[in-house]
Amino acid sequence: MLKHKVDAKKKVAAIGDAAKFLHSWSKKPLTVGSVTPSGKALSRMMARQVDLASAGPVIEIGPGTGPVTKALIERGIDESRLILVEYNPDFVRLLQRRHPRATVLRGDAYALKETVAGVVTEPVAAVVSSLPLITRPEPVRHDLLRQSFDMMLPGAPFVQFTYSLFSPIPLLHGEFTWTVSPRVWLNMPPARVWVYRRGQVS
Repeated sequence: MLKHKVDAKKKVAAIGDAAKFLHSWSKKPLTVGSVTPSGKALSRMMARQVDLASAGPVIEIGPGTGPVTKALIERGIDESRLILVEYNPDFVRLLQRRHPRATVLRGDAYALKETVAGVVTEPVAAVVSSLPLITRPEPVRHDLLRQSFDMMLPGAPFVQFTYSLFSPIPLLHGEFTWTVSPRVWLNMPPARVWVYRRGQVS
């Protein structure tokens, strides 16, 4: 009976998160970028790209209602290491309630260095992004990647999902390397996870 009640609460919470996403998307579709939060399979695929052996904070940009945040914690990233950068004030309040030990910042992820100034005091272990990058001009996307690399440990990953068949950040040979996951069919719609690292392409 207890398990049934817990499962029912989880379903209600999931429906509520989807409703929040749909409402935000209807108001600002280019900002939210999706009508539903990332599914469990996609969130876990993204979290899997973060090396547990790496020290330092993990920055998540565009966490929304927090499905990837939850996956990062379940993977073994201590909540206190998470810096969550979210623009939507409703999502900010929700994240603060759900993850009181994380640092939740309301700000512009595309001005990442400025947004986290004074908060990030050591090299970052990873940047995990659920931003709708393809809605932004190419120079803006590249600038976000470079800002992230400047704060990160050597070889640390910038993790980004996309529904597209192509890289959400146009590939610049010689500036960074990349890998891409198999398509996550259990997500709706199916998606891939791209991982970018600063360095020469071999």
